[in-house]
Amino acid sequence: MTPKAKRAPTASSAVLFGEELRHARKAAGFTQEELGKLLHCDRTVITRTEGGRRKPSVEEVEEYGRLLNTGDLLMRLYTRVDWDGSIAHPDWFQEYVDLEAIAIAQRVYQNSVMYGLLQCWQYMRALFASGDSAGKPERIEELTRARLSRQTRWFDGDGPLLIVILDESAIRTVIGGPTVMRCQMEHLLRVAQLPNVVIHVAPFAKRRTLIDAGMVLLELPDEERWTYSESLDLGHLSSDPATVAKRQRRYDRLRSECLSESDSLRLIAETLEGFRDEEQQARRSRLAEEQLQRHQRRGLRRSGPRIPSRRRPSA
Repeated sequence: MTPKAKRAPTASSAVLFGEELRHARKAAGFTQEELGKLLHCDRTVITRTEGGRRKPSVEEVEEYGRLLNTGDLLMRLYTRVDWDGSIAHPDWFQEYVDLEAIAIAQRVYQNSVMYGLLQCWQYMRALFASGDSAGKPERIEELTRARLSRQTRWFDGDGPLLIVILDESAIRTVIGGPTVMRCQMEHLLRVAQLPNVVIHVAPFAKRRTLIDAGMVLLELPDEERWTYSESLDLGHLSSDPATVAKRQRRYDRLRSECLSESDSLRLIAETLEGFRDEEQQARRSRLAEEQLQRHQRRGLRRSGPRIPSRRRPSA
């Protein structure tokens, strides 16, 4: 638990803490990326902390002090920060992303649409374009880059364990059309070959355990466990042991009812072939439509009224 503040903070106390952390890091000769690797987290976690936009844990501050040789300076500053008052707009999803960036294992159940860490860039753009960012290409690009950056450590050759149960609806629901879905299924089959990635499909039929919303179970380096889920406009993050244990039991029951890993990939491959067929059919339909339009345009030119040429008067 965070120690109680010893004196009233200033409005920019989180920023001052971040500046002191940045100064100590540079004095120790570390880049943000190098320090992140020592802490088993992404560079963006360090960036947000140094910018006063993220509250680190007590254990993390202790690690900063040890690695940067600052004694108890950072901890004394940390206890004087009113973190909720300094960070004007706490981002519930960013808190989850910060935990995800240091997790050593992630177990996921996802329904309706593809899980974010398994999405290809074509699918991401189509998904964002169909939501609140429709008609905002710069925002769509920004969101796509952010999501792709989260994938990096999981798709590394020696990445953390990622076990994903996909409800069959996630591979059947069409986002962006057959071409996008074909790219997405090909992407799934590629990442499933990584040694740290396991994908199961929970089929529509023969299932007793029902989970009505997607959920994530995170395991951190210190054996701390968190669970995360989303409602329509809000994320729910909890480290309560009873809540985590309850969701872990439901997840384990559902996994026992899923298709095996090999059968899941076989179903994904069959779904891929279906989208390829739809893509080819759509392409043939477009070609036929284009040929019809060209034929109609030529017909209009031939059937148009003839304007007689004016004869020059004879001399």
